[in-house]
Amino acid sequence: MLTVQRVVLSSRPGKNGSPVPENFRVEETSLATDLKQGEVLVRTLYLSVDPYMRCRMNDDTGADYLLPWRLEECVDGGGVGVVEASKNEAMAVGDIVTSFNWHWKTHSVIDGNLLQKVDPRMVDGHLSYVLGGVGMPGLTALLGVREKGHVTPGAGQTMVVSGAAGACGSLAGQIARLDGCERVVGICGSDEKCQSLVSELGFTAAVNYKKGDISTALREVCPSGVDIYFDNVGGAISDTVISQMNSGGHVILCGQISQYNKDLPYPPPLSDETQEALCSKNITRERFMVLNYMEKHEEGLLQLSHWVKIGQIKVGTKLW
Repeated sequence: MLTVQRVVLSSRPGKNGSPVPENFRVEETSLATDLKQGEVLVRTLYLSVDPYMRCRMNDDTGADYLLPWRLEECVDGGGVGVVEASKNEAMAVGDIVTSFNWHWKTHSVIDGNLLQKVDPRMVDGHLSYVLGGVGMPGLTALLGVREKGHVTPGAGQTMVVSGAAGACGSLAGQIARLDGCERVVGICGSDEKCQSLVSELGFTAAVNYKKGDISTALREVCPSGVDIYFDNVGGAISDTVISQMNSGGHVILCGQISQYNKDLPYPPPLSDETQEALCSKNITRERFMVLNYMEKHEEGLLQLSHWVKIGQIKVGTKLW
C-alpha cells in the first residue's frame, strides 16, 4: 500500500457564484499497488488547471461534451507523470506519459492503454509544455486560428485576441503573426501583461480592459477595424470587439470565461445588438472544439514542437 494525497470536490459553488478554496479538500488515502495485467503505477509530475474546469464544478456543465465532477470524488484533467511500475508491455519504468483524464493524486494506478507516451525531445525536456504550448492549449490556438480564422498572408488582416495573456490566447496571437496577420492586438488585465505581450511575444499592441474606455483604446490600435477575433472571454469585451469588426470577418469562438460563473448554457446567448452586427456584416461566429480535429493533432503537435524548439513561439512565460 502507498499513501497518496488527492484533491476532491467537497462542495459546489452556488448558482452564479465564484469558486472558493472550500469547494475542494486535500486528503490522504491509501493506494493498492498490486498491478493487474496492463496496468501501470504513475507518479504525477504536472497538472493542468484550465478555465473549462469551472463548468465541471456544476451539476450541469452546460456543455454536452463535458461531464461534471462528482462530489467527494477525486477531480481530474490534463496531467503528466512518470511510470514507476508497469505490467503493460507498451510502458516501461521511467516512461513519461500523459492523459486528458489524469486524477489529481500524487500517485495513481491506471490502465496503460488509456495513457499516451511522451517523447521529452518534443518539448526540449520541458515536460510541463505537454500541458501548454505543445499540448491542448497549443493545439486549440493553432487549430482555432487555422480552421476558423481564415488568415490570408498579405491581406493586411488585423486579429484581436481576448484573454491574450492566458495559455491559449498568448499562443494564438503568436501563431496568427506567424501565419500572416499584419496586426495582432491583445486584450488583457494589466499594464505589465500588455507590455509583455508586445515586448516578449511580438504582439503589435495590447489593451488593458481595466483602464479607461476599451472601445476607444481598441479603435486607436485597430485603425482599419478588426478582421479576425479569437474570443476567449465573451461578455462585454466581446460585444465591443464585434462592434468594430469589418464585414466578412471571422470570430473564433474558443471560450467564454467571463460567463463561466453564471448559470448559462454554452455558448451563452448574445445581445440583440451583437447578433445584429454579426448578421448585418456577414461575420462568421462558429463554436470551436479542438477535440473535433483529432486527426490533425499529431501534425499540429509537430508544428508546435518545431516552433518552440527554434524559438519562434514562446511558452511558459510569467504571464500565466
